[in-house]
Amino acid sequence: MEFNHIPVLLNETIEGLAVRENGIYVDGTAGGGGHSAEILRRLKSGRLISIDQDPDAIQTLTERFKKNENSIIIKGNFADMKELLAQRGLYRVDGVLLDIGVSSHQLDTPERGFSFHEDAPLDMRMSRKGTTAAELVNTLPFEELRRILFEYGEEKYAGSIAKGILAAREQKPIETTLQLAEIVKANVPQRVRRDGHPARKTFQAIRIAVNDELGVLRRGLEGAFELLGSGGRLAVITFHSLEDRLVKQQMAAWCQGCTCPKDFPVCVCGNKPKAKLVHKKPVCANETELTINPRARSAKLRICEKL
Repeated sequence: MEFNHIPVLLNETIEGLAVRENGIYVDGTAGGGGHSAEILRRLKSGRLISIDQDPDAIQTLTERFKKNENSIIIKGNFADMKELLAQRGLYRVDGVLLDIGVSSHQLDTPERGFSFHEDAPLDMRMSRKGTTAAELVNTLPFEELRRILFEYGEEKYAGSIAKGILAAREQKPIETTLQLAEIVKANVPQRVRRDGHPARKTFQAIRIAVNDELGVLRRGLEGAFELLGSGGRLAVITFHSLEDRLVKQQMAAWCQGCTCPKDFPVCVCGNKPKAKLVHKKPVCANETELTINPRARSAKLRICEKL
């Protein structure tokens, strides 16, 4: 199956990584290989490790780069990149790219269960392994469901939607995307239904929970930074505020120097910056890209360089 995905902020990301022809790079969320292809195009003696947990992506990447000697393809989760690379004798890299979140291919393949626009089994697993979205909505207690919708979806009506889910599943199991979408629609005020699809935040929240996306992102950032050599760069593309906030705070922590109180005459903490920001503010898509790919509207690129 072809893994179609338009790479977001492609030029800005590749330029930000400052790819060297003999460097070693990691695309931790390779997908269909859009970003990977541009990195490989700049390599001569260097190597690119393209990682993805989605079997459709691995199939596409394997076919696309089968003749490229600089390409290494690994099926796995970018949260485990340190271990995945260590298994292949790689312990230092010059750059890491993470394009976070659900891909266009996953959204546009109904049977994957990510979209509320078409009826399909309620799945949402990026790796096609583990607990499905249907299992979560049919088994989690009210308070946990409410927490997931509120924290991961920033859903104002998390409580009423969670109550609706519990009431519906008492009648019959919630097994499809449209079932869940209709439950959400029935449990939010009428005015909310006119402001985009009311199920968007709920689907985002449940998808994040199914794939432990924020936990994976935390571990992935830590692993990526540890792998970077001096002068190596980490580029991260996010698509919603929860991810972006996490990336922003982590990069700020790496860039922070002395943490002593301001009234201390001399530094006693000894803390020195471990990184510097390449851009002070996130890079966003320009109007030209938005015309071609409207899904890039919420994308934010942050890049830091290890000192």
